Amino acid sequence: MLRPRRFYLALRWLLQADLPAPPRTETEITAEVEQNYRWNFTVNLLDGATFWFGLSFISSATIVPLFISKLTPSPLAIGLAAVIAQGAWFLPQLFTANAVERLARKKPVVVNLGFFLERVPMWVMVLAAALAGRSPLAALLLFFIGYAWHGLGAGIVATAWQDLIARCFPVNRRGRYFGLTMFIGAGTGTLAASLSAWLLQAYPFPTNFVYVFLGAAVFINLSWFFLALTREPVQPVSTPRQSMRHYWADLPRLLRRDKNFRQFLVARLLMALAGMGTGFVTVSAVQRWAVADSTVGVYTAVLLIGQTAGNLVFGFLADRVGHKLILELGGVALLLGFAAAWLAPTPGWFYLVFALLGLHSSTIIISGILVVFEFSPADKRPTYVGLSNTAVGVVSSVAPLLGAVLANIAYSWLFGVSAGIGLMAFVLMRWWVREPRQT
Repeated sequence: MLRPRRFYLALRWLLQADLPAPPRTETEITAEVEQNYRWNFTVNLLDGATFWFGLSFISSATIVPLFISKLTPSPLAIGLAAVIAQGAWFLPQLFTANAVERLARKKPVVVNLGFFLERVPMWVMVLAAALAGRSPLAALLLFFIGYAWHGLGAGIVATAWQDLIARCFPVNRRGRYFGLTMFIGAGTGTLAASLSAWLLQAYPFPTNFVYVFLGAAVFINLSWFFLALTREPVQPVSTPRQSMRHYWADLPRLLRRDKNFRQFLVARLLMALAGMGTGFVTVSAVQRWAVADSTVGVYTAVLLIGQTAGNLVFGFLADRVGHKLILELGGVALLLGFAAAWLAPTPGWFYLVFALLGLHSSTIIISGILVVFEFSPADKRPTYVGLSNTAVGVVSSVAPLLGAVLANIAYSWLFGVSAGIGLMAFVLMRWWVREPRQT
């Protein structure tokens, strides 16, 4: 009985849950946010740049499947890694929101708890690569432990991190921070991908993967150092303690009360479902026109260019016009991209397809996250964030399975249905959802 009690007390100490928040007015909090704005912008920009640089060493689209294929021929293992990559960050968020809402300080969750949940497991993956030559099965098991630990750990602290960002950056300057961070992150990620390719070619297996995973571990932990320098404007909370049973029971009431957020959530989930065809675009081009590997490489570059340009442009634009309009533009890009893939008469059309999909991806990364902050009151922000992201995570995990079913019929069916759902999502987002910044 003592051990759970000691663990509970240690966790509260780690989260600084027992430290009282100084009573301050909204004017005083706003003044502190403005005073620390440049500092927080700089350290969080460095955090994002180094984090995305490190994460590119373990790309879920290329590096992770390649490493797993060296250890086992089973496609099930690669499929399991894809599920972790797509769902691990989204799914836990609603389960942590209740606890996060009652904390006056969000930074200890992100920094203190996040160090053990999100940063430490990177070293487990390095150890897995070191074992790969002697015991492939043990290496595979250890890799999945580290990979799932990292992904789920990031999801557990995600609600607190998003609340921290909302506290540190005024509503009309969040877009530029996020957009510029993702712009630099995409640029450094391209460099990391090139370095990974050189390491994989220059060294034999498994030494090459030891160095690749070591690069990920070093830079993702370096990003933690910059994140720890954040100056959080601590705010007192009045949210009463609530059991998980009562918390879950209150969620349907929240959706009934907040009609605009409910309608947004429907449109947002349709947009996530419309992305079911994204993972099949390259395969379609290869099977239909037998395009060369070099052409696929150019497609990838076009996708990254579209995403990188969108990150920079849409981030600054969202601060001026709101995130809802940016999501609408992203919806148009998505439906046009799938329509082009559906009707493409030549493989050259796929350059346009990937550019449009890259633009759509940038709107989801920036405005798909930040717009939720504007629907919610500050004291309920973790619940709104958790509800939105966990729901999107469920749909995003199921969508590729539905896409696979349609792809077995015909790629034209898949892209046509994706475009149709994308059109529905755009119409609802445009004419059914009200701009939360104005309301």
